[in-house]
Amino acid sequence: MKGLNNKWMRAAVPALLLHCSIGTVYCWSLVKGDIAAYIGRSNGEVEWAFSLAIFFLGMSAAFAGDIVERDIRKSSLIAAIFFAAGLVVTGISIKMKSLIGIYLGYGVIMGIGLGIGYLSPVKTLMLWFEDQKGLATGLAVAGFGLAKVIASPVMTFLQNMVGLSNMFYILAGIYFVMMIGGHLLLRKPEGWAENHGKSDFKSSSMFKDVTFIGIWLMVYINISCGLALISQEKDIMKAVGLSVTTIGVISSVTAIFNAGGRLGYSALSDKFKNRDMIYKILFILSIAVTGVAVLTQAINHAIVPIVIILLCVINSTYGGGFSNLPTVLSEHFGMKNISKIHGLGLSAWAMAGLTGNQVSNLIVSKTGSYTNVLYVTLAFYVIALVISFVMVRPAVKEK
Repeated sequence: MKGLNNKWMRAAVPALLLHCSIGTVYCWSLVKGDIAAYIGRSNGEVEWAFSLAIFFLGMSAAFAGDIVERDIRKSSLIAAIFFAAGLVVTGISIKMKSLIGIYLGYGVIMGIGLGIGYLSPVKTLMLWFEDQKGLATGLAVAGFGLAKVIASPVMTFLQNMVGLSNMFYILAGIYFVMMIGGHLLLRKPEGWAENHGKSDFKSSSMFKDVTFIGIWLMVYINISCGLALISQEKDIMKAVGLSVTTIGVISSVTAIFNAGGRLGYSALSDKFKNRDMIYKILFILSIAVTGVAVLTQAINHAIVPIVIILLCVINSTYGGGFSNLPTVLSEHFGMKNISKIHGLGLSAWAMAGLTGNQVSNLIVSKTGSYTNVLYVTLAFYVIALVISFVMVRPAVKEK
């Protein structure tokens, strides 16, 4: 067992096993159309299952922070059970043609597993990789983004071979084994002891802190704007005249940028004296590419290179916003209650899950213009950049 007791086997590998499993939530776009057709509902109605999953991801992370803080073994086991059970309930509900059942399985039950599973390995990673916190959290969260690249061909194969419902049952078995593997391996470093006494930490106090509110708003805006564009990605590529085959290739490339942004930007943040700088970089890049796309009317005039660059960069900054959240929070508020604080920060993800893709759908349905979505996201990226300077000031570090 001594050979297993290192930062890779006790933190990095289990984190990847957990995050590569739960990241499959982003494959919903591959099956939602087929599910809608099978159960006789519209795509818009079925889309709410994904929105609910993201909402319950964020809210379960916000409320489960105390469990994760006290016992990562218990929290990672709970995550595995809820995530697998959610997939099974989704499969049964599809077979029964129950939209409410799909909401319950994919949205609520699986969403709870998502949130607790997402949060469980993060503090452990930062404890093991004390001098490379950004790299460590980026590595795990990259697994969440990379899951779509890995799972997409597997899900397509399984659906063709065994059908929709059976695909969900098989995925439940595969991911349960992977997540239990992560659960069994996950350990905090020797010598680190959590305080199991009564904590004086109050969640409500965080929402009175200007810095935390600023970070929360930045994350909310980054996720909302990212979802607004990513949810329209395939339709935007169709609008500029790309073929189905090309769209498939570009979708894989943007997914790689999503995962790469999670790892790359977080590793880059390790180089900065002030980790807050990374969010300024994310927003400046987002403003630059969105601004160029607006000025050139790239979507309306089918300027394919600019559109592809836009989608790749936004995917990367979207991913980078996730991976840098725990390290930026730890820099401002310390490691003692980081799981609770990170969970509260992820409530921004919950709110964004209910607004980002839904708002962009509304804009497109009312105006028929993807460029109008860019105008809105550009304005909000500018607001986020202002917040990063005004509300989130450099952390005061002890000497």
